[in-house]
Amino acid sequence: MEQGTKGDMYTKQLIKRILEDGTLDKNPRPKYSDGTPAHTLSVNHVMMTYDLTKGESPLITLRPIVTKKAIGEMLWIYQDESNDLDLLKDKYGVTWWDDWDIGNRTIGASYGETVKRHHLMKDLLEDIKKDPDGRRHIINMWQVEDFKEPHGLKPCAYQTVWNVRHGKDGIDYLDMCLFQRSSDFLTAGCINQVQYLTLLYMVARHCGYTPGRFTWFAANVQIYDRHLEQANIMYNREPIKCDPTIILNPEKKNFYDMTPEDVTFKDYPLKLVREKNPQLQFDLGI
Repeated sequence: MEQGTKGDMYTKQLIKRILEDGTLDKNPRPKYSDGTPAHTLSVNHVMMTYDLTKGESPLITLRPIVTKKAIGEMLWIYQDESNDLDLLKDKYGVTWWDDWDIGNRTIGASYGETVKRHHLMKDLLEDIKKDPDGRRHIINMWQVEDFKEPHGLKPCAYQTVWNVRHGKDGIDYLDMCLFQRSSDFLTAGCINQVQYLTLLYMVARHCGYTPGRFTWFAANVQIYDRHLEQANIMYNREPIKCDPTIILNPEKKNFYDMTPEDVTFKDYPLKLVREKNPQLQFDLGI
């Protein structure tokens, strides 16, 4: 078998674990578009870690991952600090949040609105610059008071923790870990990791550090009952050997100036992935 990315390896391991050891929920909150309860098989406590200095990447080749819209969604939250669905659609071409419209073309008091309300991103960038060796560089979107107001979906990827590391090689690195309470793994597991890996690169550039290590912690990871066929297909696919890395536009230094077009995924053979491991369709639980 060809060796793919570290993300491919982790994905196959986790699919196998969920299919073999996952437990079925009894009273799920989500429903499919036809009103049927969206049951899942899930496991608790998952960790995936990547040393970026060794070329390790969460990008997978077991199905195509289109990155531009994913990065746009991330910037909508942390750069635009918005909950406006029209902005998300018009600026980034993303419409998959429309199912969580609370009735006024927003997702209410969650995600970007929480980042804006509590100055989470601005404070993070300032704190890393002022006190790089501090261990309190945290963004936490789990703000219970905000949830007392109308909102669509509570944040799944809800917390990041950032640490500067002075390497023995003389290089100062920025490491980050993402905490996720819940992951619809086949649909968004890789996408979420790529989004936050890109965020790490952008924050490192803004603050003057080299991206170092990225780690993803998930409390509960699921495969929906209508995704089991796709899970088996992905598990049995052959990954494609590649070493994808993120390249940022060298002219962009300020986080708030960066766009999806400033991000290039070098050595990710998207055309070949589409040909060999074509896209799969997933019925979403809403």
